Amino acid sequence: MQGEDPFDQGAGSILRQPKAVWATAGASVVAFMGIGLVDPILPSIAKGLEATPSQVSLLFTSYFLITAVAMLVTGFVSSRIGGRKTLLAGLALVVVFAALSGTSSSVAELVGFRAGWGLGNALFVSTALAVIVGAAAGGSAAAILLYESALGLGMACGPLLGALLGDASWRYPFFGTAALMAIGFICITLFLKEQPRPAARTSLLDPIKALGHGGLASVATSAFFYNYAFFTILAFTPFVLDMTPYKSGAVFFVWGLLLAVFSVLVAPRLQKRFGSLKVLGASLVLLAADLLVLGYGNHTAAIVCTVVSGAFIGMNNTVYTELALGVSDAPRPVASAGYNFVRWFAAAAAPYLAPKIEEWSDIHIPFVVAAITAVVGAIVVWMRRTALTHDAEELEPKHAAADGVTVFAD
Repeated sequence: MQGEDPFDQGAGSILRQPKAVWATAGASVVAFMGIGLVDPILPSIAKGLEATPSQVSLLFTSYFLITAVAMLVTGFVSSRIGGRKTLLAGLALVVVFAALSGTSSSVAELVGFRAGWGLGNALFVSTALAVIVGAAAGGSAAAILLYESALGLGMACGPLLGALLGDASWRYPFFGTAALMAIGFICITLFLKEQPRPAARTSLLDPIKALGHGGLASVATSAFFYNYAFFTILAFTPFVLDMTPYKSGAVFFVWGLLLAVFSVLVAPRLQKRFGSLKVLGASLVLLAADLLVLGYGNHTAAIVCTVVSGAFIGMNNTVYTELALGVSDAPRPVASAGYNFVRWFAAAAAPYLAPKIEEWSDIHIPFVVAAITAVVGAIVVWMRRTALTHDAEELEPKHAAADGVTVFAD
């Protein structure tokens, strides 16, 4: 993990990849666009469907709740039908449910269609990382950074696309996503060949069993609290900023660019110099401080802190992904599925709870709660630092040797 540096002369460049990797990464960009797509149009959706902020926030909750549960299914499915077919099935579901989202006549319908969208996205996104790791040149570090690049670019472009199309109608971004994912479906069909299936099939309970490993359970627990803070920013801040779709889209576009830059360029260098756990702990504490200023500052401060949070989120995403894939002796697909199963529940909870907390208290308290969860995530890392460092170092040679093995589930 920490010892790999894709920017070294001897390592494979993340830019020199097979067409199959670029096709998968390109489709991943669009898949991640779907997460932040609704950000700048949340107020417009609320107005168009006569819904409250807490009702509209269920668009995130249904999406990520299904995504979390589906993490137990993705490995089961992909180990039986193969990575390519799983990717295509996920893309097909996203195309269908994204298009249906644009036809919604009520917030209940839209929430339901977003749940179906979440299932498709889980099948695609979870398998995409495994396919990229299996097919990419340069080892797991290059593959993870390429995946994180797709995540950052998608998170940046999603709000921008939502703003550009949503300025005319809140329905258009959903139709636009369906069209882009259809293009991704064609690219995967043309450029990605089916790869050998893993020797052992994954059961539905394997990811749960993998969480019995103390190191993986610690990473997943810390990521759970971190994700609550992350998705408070993503889902609740648009209502606080109260800006036009264009302005809100611009804010989250810059936010996403910072996320991508710090994930791909800054995090690996800081990890190499200070170590993964120190970088993660410091980044979580700084994110907590940023959240407090966001909650209690004026409007300008809220905009600046929203953008700056992208830097901390980018670093956290990279470190957490590497820890989850390398800290236990479970196969990468199984370990990642268990890790994602835990952390995505927080992504489902935060968008629902943040508006509710505001209703029960005031607009500042949701950010205080999010700051506390970020600190709790750092405390878990600090308390488990010895086990995490020891486990990662013990297993690094084994996982480094397995970098060339194709896996089919995140």
